[in-house]
Amino acid sequence: MEPEVLKLYARHYQTGAVIPDALMAKMKKAATFGQGFATVEYMAASLLDMDWHTLTDTKPQDTAAFEKASLAKWGLIAEIPPRYRSPYFNHIMGGYAAGYYSYIWSAVLDSDAFQAFKEKGNLFDGATAARFRAEVLSKGGTEDPALLYQRFRGRDPKVGPLLEKRGLSL
Repeated sequence: MEPEVLKLYARHYQTGAVIPDALMAKMKKAATFGQGFATVEYMAASLLDMDWHTLTDTKPQDTAAFEKASLAKWGLIAEIPPRYRSPYFNHIMGGYAAGYYSYIWSAVLDSDAFQAFKEKGNLFDGATAARFRAEVLSKGGTEDPALLYQRFRGRDPKVGPLLEKRGLSL
C-alpha cells in the first residue's frame, strides 16, 4: 500500500497511467476499516490460547466456564465475541503449543522491520536490506531471535508501526 511501491506496477491496463494519489489514499483508508474490531478479536483468541497453555493444574476443566473467565479477565466485551470457541480452536486443542499469539507477534516484527526502511526515506534502501539479511534472515535458528532482531534495529521491536498500519495509532 506504499505509494513508492504501487507506482511501480499499479497502472491502468490500457493507458499505462500510474494509479492516482487520490485512489491510493482511498485504498489505504479502506484497508484500515474494522481493524479495531479485528485486532481485539484476534488478541482475545491469542490470550485465551495462552491462558489454556499456562494452566498449572491438570484437573479437567469446564471448557465454557474457563473460556468465559479468561475473556472476562482480559476485559473482552460481549459485542466482540471470540473468533473461535475453545472446543474447535485447533491452536488450543490441536497441538500448536500456545502459538496463536505468534501470528500477531510476526505482524509486530514485520511492521517494525519495515519501519526501518521508512526511517531511511527509501523503501528500497540496499544497506538496510543487506543489514536485515545479514542480521536476521541469514542467521536462521542459530541464535536467539530477539538478539538477532535487536542487532538489526538497535532495539527491541515496537508495536507502534503495526498500530499505525492498522489505522489504530493515536
